[in-house]
Parts: sequence; structure tokens; C-alpha cells
Amino acid sequence: MTLARVEDRGDRLVVVNMNSARRGALSPDLYAAIGQAMEKAAEPRIRAVILSSEGGFFCAGGDLNVLMERRQLSEAERRGKVDLLHDLIRAIRGCPVPVIAAVEGGAAGAGASLALACDLLVAAEGAKFTAAYVKAGLVPDAGLTSALARMLPRQLAMEMCLLARPVSAARMADLGVVNVLAAPGEAEAQAHALADALAQGPRGAQGVIRRLVAQAYEVSEAQQLDAERDAMARAAGGDEAAEGIAAFLDKRKPRF
Repeated sequence: MTLARVEDRGDRLVVVNMNSARRGALSPDLYAAIGQAMEKAAEPRIRAVILSSEGGFFCAGGDLNVLMERRQLSEAERRGKVDLLHDLIRAIRGCPVPVIAAVEGGAAGAGASLALACDLLVAAEGAKFTAAYVKAGLVPDAGLTSALARMLPRQLAMEMCLLARPVSAARMADLGVVNVLAAPGEAEAQAHALADALAQGPRGAQGVIRRLVAQAYEVSEAQQLDAERDAMARAAGGDEAAEGIAAFLDKRKPRF
């Protein structure tokens, strides 16, 4: 049975995690579906990718039964398995269009990493974000410590990772991590509303903005100023700016 699928909705792609029997745990099918969507997102007609799920839970992260089996592997082999997961996070970060997470129920472990790797995050009321690795004698992976350190106060990140205490979607929204707090069962619908709004904007400029914000965490202010200068100079001479500026001056909506 296939545990994930990619739905082509014309101007957007929806990756659906179908592993509801295991609360959306990671699967090779999910890896393949996300990878396929990230590659297909390069097509000019695609304006957004949505990560969603069936069964009322976004993703429970790694399957502990699989992790138990991996104890028989060498450390180098286990490192290779983790690299496959990290390649998935890199693919989401490198997607040419915005990626939106639609979280129902909760996102745990690497599932939280997937959600936090997205550009925009919709979560249903009552959903929880959890980093419970420590309960199994494990440590976070998939960029979770990096994401939490960037997005949350240090003490809260430590509480999540050291004590495995969940954080509610409502609290994440108060902290600015969740963009939209949706009614239960409405997370994907709200994600589509964000995708609708993105589809009205300039695809090229949106892609550049994603890259600028992503690299801002890694470079100095001087380097970021140079990057913004170059990007602005390039954008100002492009077709999107021609239409956007003309529309503003003509007091009409732009047609990107």
C-alpha cells in the first residue's frame, strides 16, 4: 500500500502523508513524494507546495521499530540513513516556490522538523509540537535543534528537547511560529488560502525573497546587504517589477 501521494492541483502541489495507521510516521513513500514535489515545483506554473496528511496527525517522525532495526547497522550506515532525511529538509529549503505545512493533530520529532522547514505554517487548534527524542535515549535530527534555536526562546527550546514537553499550536502562534491557527480539520483549507494569495504574487520575486531570508541566518550583515543590493538591482530591471510598478502607479491590481 502506498503511504504518500502527490496531488497536482494546477498551480500547486499537495503532498499527502497517508501513513495514518502509524500517525503519519516517516516512510520511504513520503520521502519519495516530497522529493518528487520539490523537483516538479521547478515548473513555472507551480506557485506553492503544501505538505498535508490523512488521519488527523501531520507526522509522528521516525518509526521506533525501524530505529531499533538500525541498531544492527554500523555507525557509518546509520549516518547514511540520517543523511537521507537531511536531504529531504535541504530539498524543502531549496524548493523554488514557497512550501506550506498544514498540521493537524501534531508534529513530533522529525515531523516537527518537516513542519518547521516550511516557509509558512498552518496548524489546527489543539495540535502539538513535540521533540520527545530524549524519552527514547535519542537526540534531535533533521535540523530540529537549528529550527527551534532560531524560532523559540532558548529556555523553551531546551524544555522541548530536554524534558520532551509538547508546545501547543496556540503558543506557537503567539510566538509567531505558526502563521494561521485553524479550526480542527481546516488546516489544509487554510493552507490553500495562503497558496491562493501566493499565486497572485510575482513568482520570481517570491523565490528570491525565500533565498534571501534563508541565507540571512548564515551570513554577516555586510554580506546580506550586498546580496540584497544585487537582488534589488536585478529585480528592478525585470518584467515583474515593470508590471508591479505600473500597476501601483495606475492604481490597479498587478497581473503577474
